[in-house]
This record gives sequence, C-alpha cells and structure tokens, in this order.
Amino acid sequence: MLARLSIRDIVLIERLDIEFSRGLAVLTGETGAGKSILLDAFALALGGRGDAGLVRHGAEQGQVTATFDVPKNHPAAKLLADNGLDDNGEMILRRVQLADGRTRAFINDQAISVQTLKAVGAALVEIHGQHDERALVDASTHRRLLDAFAGLEKDVAALESLWEARRSANAALEEHRAGMQRAAREADYLRHASQELKTLAPKDGEETELAGRRTTMMQGEKIATDLREAQEAISGPHSPVAALSAAVRRLERRAGSSPSLVEPAVKAIDAAINALEEADQHLNAALAAADFDPAELERIEERLFALRAASRKYATPVDGLAALASKYAADVALIDAGADRLKKLEAAAEETDKRYAAAAAKLSMARTKSAEKLNKAVNAELAPLKLERAKFMTQVETDAASPGPEGIDRVEFWVQTNPGTKPGPLMKVASGGELSRFLLALKVVLSDRGSAPTLVFDEIDTGVGGAVADAIGARLSRLADKVQVMAVTHAPQVAARASQHLLISKDALDKGKRVATRVNALAADHRREEIARMLAGAEITAEARAAAERLLRAATA
Repeated sequence: MLARLSIRDIVLIERLDIEFSRGLAVLTGETGAGKSILLDAFALALGGRGDAGLVRHGAEQGQVTATFDVPKNHPAAKLLADNGLDDNGEMILRRVQLADGRTRAFINDQAISVQTLKAVGAALVEIHGQHDERALVDASTHRRLLDAFAGLEKDVAALESLWEARRSANAALEEHRAGMQRAAREADYLRHASQELKTLAPKDGEETELAGRRTTMMQGEKIATDLREAQEAISGPHSPVAALSAAVRRLERRAGSSPSLVEPAVKAIDAAINALEEADQHLNAALAAADFDPAELERIEERLFALRAASRKYATPVDGLAALASKYAADVALIDAGADRLKKLEAAAEETDKRYAAAAAKLSMARTKSAEKLNKAVNAELAPLKLERAKFMTQVETDAASPGPEGIDRVEFWVQTNPGTKPGPLMKVASGGELSRFLLALKVVLSDRGSAPTLVFDEIDTGVGGAVADAIGARLSRLADKVQVMAVTHAPQVAARASQHLLISKDALDKGKRVATRVNALAADHRREEIARMLAGAEITAEARAAAERLLRAATA
C-alpha cells in the first residue's frame, strides 16, 4: 500500500506531502491545476525518465519520495534482497532530480541504479494513462498475466526447472560429442603422445628438484679437494692433536706443585683439542655430503634432458607435462569408452526433452482453456463501459519448435472494436479512450492476480459521461477492494465512489508573482461541493448540489 508521496521543489510545488488511504482515492481539480505534474513526480520516484524541466524555477534540485508498506513475501522485497538492500518492511523510494538533468536514486537511503529503482517501482505501482510504459499494453507481460489469472504459476515454475534440466542434459551431450569428434580426428597422435608421456611419467616439480640435486653434486665436486686437505691438516699424520695431548699429560703431572700456573694452560689446550675434533667431525660430514655417485649425476642429467625435450616437443612447460599426460590419457579413454557414454547422454537428453515437451504441451492446453475463460470474463465487463460492440480475445500462438523456459506459447491480448473490423493487438487497434476502458476491464477481471499492489489511472474516463462514467467508477471501486487504486478524474460519477477525495488546486503567492499547486483532502461537505462543481462547471447551482448529494448516496448504497 502506498503510504505517502512527498514532493520537494518540483514545478509549481515547493513542498507537498500526500497521505493515501486504502481503497479508491480520486484526485480532482480544474484543468491546469497540476494533476499531470503530480503524476510526473510520482513516475519519477518509481524510476521514470528524469527531466530537468521538473525542477522548480530557482531551485538547484527537486526530490520525490514514495513510501510503501511491503510484505516480506512481495516480489519487490525479493528484488531488494537480490540487490543486497536492507528491507525493514517499509520501502522508501527516493529520486533526486538535479537542475542540470542528472538524477540520483535511493531505496531506504541506499544509493542504487535507476534500473533497480524502475524494477522495484514496477513491482509496486502500475500507472495507466499517460505513462503506459508501466501498464498492461506491454505484450511481453501478457503470458504472465494469463498464467496468473489461471493460477498456473506453479506449473510455470516446474516447467522452468524442466527447461534447466533439459538445457544441462543437452549441453553435456554436445560437450561430450564435440570432445569425441575432436579426439577422433587426432586419435593416432593422441595414442602415441599418451603412451610416450605415460612412459616418461613426469611429476609436478620434478625439474626443479633434479636441477637442485645436480647443482649440489657439481658444487660438491669442486670443494671436496679443499675439504680433504683441511681434514688432512687436522687429523692426518701431521695433526697437532697427538703433540697437544702429550703436552697436556706432562702439564697435568706438574699441576700438583704449581696448580695456578698449570691449570689455565691445560684448560686452553683441552679446548683446542676439542675444537679440532669437532672440526674433524664437520669435515667428515661435509665430505659425505659432497660425495656423489657419478652414475647418479649422469642419470639426473639424462632425466632432465628427457623432460626438457618433451617440453619442447609438446610446447608445454616441464611442470605442465603431468597435466598434459592426464589430458591425453582422458582423451584416449574418451575414444575408447566415449561411445557408451554418448549413448547414455543421448538417452538422458532425450528423456529430459520428452519430459519438457509433455509438460509444455500440458501447460499450453491449460493456457488455451484459460484464455477462453479470460475472454469471457473481460467481454462481460465491456458492455457497461460502452464497448458493447467490441470483443476482447487472448491470442495463444503455440510453436513447439521455439521452446523456452516458460513454455512454447506466445500470448498477446487482441481486440476487435466493431463487428466486421479486423482484430489486432490491443495497443494498435484500440483508441486512447477505448484502450483505457479495455485495461480497466482487464484489471477488474485479473483483480489482485498478477497485479501491482497500487494502481494509478490517469483520466481513464476521458470522453465519457453518464452511465459509462458511473460504470467506470463502479469498477474502480470493485478493484479497490483488492488493491489500492488512485484515479485522476473529471467524472463526478467516479469521484462520488471514492473512499478518499483529494482536491488539486493552484494558489497565487507573493501577491500573484508566482503560483503553487496544493492538495487537500476533502471532508463530506467540501466533497459534495467539489462534485457539484464537476457537474455544473464554473457556477455551482442548488440543482448541482442536489445532484452531487444523490451521487454520493447512490455510491454508498
């Protein structure tokens, strides 16, 4: 439900807040009072095209805010969730129009794209009249509306799942078939390459490991000589260890007579002997590490040569050879076992095709039957709307060769305005006044099925009066039992049926230097006076007031 429309600095409007109630709200007023400006502002808040001309003269920007109470399960709430927007139950759509032509869009004070605002706005409000891009005249929505009328939404959702399963099965089949064809063209090469790489058995990281080991071996060969010479000096025939050990023993025998002189020297020599022995151990370890088997070095170099030769041959880094070997092996396996898998995939695709085709055909039959019911219901509404010679028809064109996620049908609403004339698409055949009444009949029949929660009708009663205007008012009132309805009207018969009557007027300000649009909710007496004005024109007579009273009583009877 639309709770509030707030407008700032739009043409003829400095500041305006409008509260809307449930049911049917009508907006009336003299021609030029600003009704079209209000709808332009409303459309702007819902994502309509921006226009710098909407900004009030002298202002840098204008702003329109529309506030809605939206249930959690409403499509608009889902759109917010899909776009990562917060939803606290109240949805605030705000549009800022700058004087330089740029606009900015917000939902719940979060900046969003105009496209997102337009999608959310379309889920919340339909405007019929000057803004027909939001109305039922868009043929792309007719299939969805027929499905909503017939209660086929679950069947469509199930068909969409079958379509996705069918698409996935056929995609897997085509991928496998293409792989088999590719593999078959290269079968001899693939078998040879696969066997060669299998024999080579490359491993990830093998080149780096082998190159490191070869470098260590070659470096060890160069320093082994120096290590042996150092070891010869420490532990060979000319090692000082034996002489140092003998000196320590002699000093220890003298330690009893002069300990203070001998003990420091003994400790120092012991430390030197220990250091030499530790160095000898390190040298032994280094020599062991540097030692290598020349045959092993040769094997490493041969392996590196083989890996790098394969890398050049297959134009693949050495570290990529293992993955390439797996791919070639899989391609060969595809050739060997592909025929069996192809049969299974073909059977699976055929099964999903059959299931989809059966469900699509069943849905198409349901749509055809429901189209007849929709035609009957809409045509029953036409006579009171002075369209008794017209005929509404739902065209369901079925083409099994052009399937889609929603089925095999193309649905479009057609009309025939007079007997003997050629029927055609609703938007092309019906005139402006006829179109509005056809749309009203459709909305009454569809009620709250497939409808936005708020409907706006802009001068739907143009060019009609008397009984037709009363019929329009009655249908708007019926429609308002299911959804919120707003109507800009010049028909007193329509205004009399409203649950909320808003008067749009233009007031002079600053001693006539400028004017501003005002909107006032009318109480009972003022409402009767406005309806009398709509009946009588400039001079309101007692007869007009009495007629207005009769209209109000009849509307509530």
